[in-house]
Amino acid sequence: MTITKSQEVATLTLTLEGRLDTVTAPELNKEIEAIGTDVSELVMDFAGIEYVSSAGLRAILCGQKKMTKQAGTMKLQHICPAVQEVLDLTGFSDILTIEN
Repeated sequence: MTITKSQEVATLTLTLEGRLDTVTAPELNKEIEAIGTDVSELVMDFAGIEYVSSAGLRAILCGQKKMTKQAGTMKLQHICPAVQEVLDLTGFSDILTIEN
């Protein structure tokens, strides 16, 4: 998986490409852990993600928890139908902000 970061003022965008699974989720976790307190909005762009495993779901949840802890927000963008189905089946779509 490839992660590209860009930050404008207090909004950090992580653009993800590839598979978010057991092998790649630790990489996303590292990026999430490194988010500074100057970030009040985290955007995860999933345009390049075709698959998410349970480890990937945990990483997404860690991002949500991190942003809630620092009184910020998180949203997912550009979710493909296969990943949206996983989010729907697991109930994640009910607790996350998703923009397509």
